[in-house]
Amino acid sequence: VQLQASGGGLVQPGGSLRLSCAASYRIFSSNTMGWWRQAPGKQRGLVAFITTGGSTRYADSVKGRATISRDNANNTVYLRMNSLKVDDTAVYYCNTYIGARNDINWGKGTLVTVSS
Repeated sequence: VQLQASGGGLVQPGGSLRLSCAASYRIFSSNTMGWWRQAPGKQRGLVAFITTGGSTRYADSVKGRATISRDNANNTVYLRMNSLKVDDTAVYYCNTYIGARNDINWGKGTLVTVSS
């Protein structure tokens, strides 16, 4: 299973960005997909997930600022984040919910740095 996150970069506080993650049809079509992040010196934690039916769940720290979505035609999951804060600085990873729960299939994340 290869899940490659992309779209990170340097953003000023208050800015926005959109992360993308493409997966194979086999993986994407049958799995809840999500985004996790790991800040320096901290454990990786859930940001948001979206089920195959489109139901979503967000971490309290990003509620109201993040939107997770999935493009079933292109087997891609997105994470849009607005009003970025310095505390959002982290490496962001995408994974299936099952993969994350079993701590497997972590691909290369994408670094988001929020700084002025």
